[in-house]
Amino acid sequence: MSRARGFPEYGELVVCTVKSVKSFGAFVTLDEYEDKEGFIHVRDIATGWVKYIRDYVREGQKTVCKVLGVDSSKGHIDLSLKSVNEHQKREKIQQWKNENKAEKLVEIIAERLSISLDEAYDMFGSQLLEEYGTLYSAFESVVAAPKDFLEEFEGDWTGVFIEVAEENVTPPFVQIDGILELQSSAPDGVERIRAALFKAQDSAEDADVSIHCVGCPKYRIVITADEYKVAEEVMKKVSAAAIDSLVAAGGTASLKRESK
Repeated sequence: MSRARGFPEYGELVVCTVKSVKSFGAFVTLDEYEDKEGFIHVRDIATGWVKYIRDYVREGQKTVCKVLGVDSSKGHIDLSLKSVNEHQKREKIQQWKNENKAEKLVEIIAERLSISLDEAYDMFGSQLLEEYGTLYSAFESVVAAPKDFLEEFEGDWTGVFIEVAEENVTPPFVQIDGILELQSSAPDGVERIRAALFKAQDSAEDADVSIHCVGCPKYRIVITADEYKVAEEVMKKVSAAAIDSLVAAGGTASLKRESK
């Protein structure tokens, strides 16, 4: 269950459970906001005329709605079902599932630290929500770059947090790297090496590639991609562009992969 408090904002997508269906609309509870109640008017159920409202919503159904208006003083939340397309619905449901999973992981961390769930949120949960927007994003970030996480956060909880994250969360992306060794004895060798590096960067096109010197003649290539296969293909293409360019200019070049 989500720990969101207060009321949703105008335009926000929210996960709802249909509570009751009437001829004039449907009453729902907002799963992420302490089961606050919202209402979908029949005109906001679907595009066009709705003859049978139960063709679109039924009691107990889980769905995603867009917030049309909020009156916090009266506790009224107006919602639209027709304003949410299938892609938005799938993304929101997945986000909601991820956040529920993240909250279960926080419970595991609290147990390992021998503290209550509320104490866990006071210790780190609320801070992570403020920093990352969602708890699941924090877990993904830890798995992807634990060293960066430790540079930003400190406390007895960080080690357990990383441990639980690595046990339960798949990183949202992968990174591979390699070392290019580029050498040229020509009078303008520096320029030839620079040209080779530009060739490498240009060959990357839209891929996420960074190249930086780690001490001449070594240059580190870091590839970030959704999966290893894609990353390896980009690495092959980028390194080949640099090597071919420098060799054609009379230099020597090679790629060395470093195991993590």
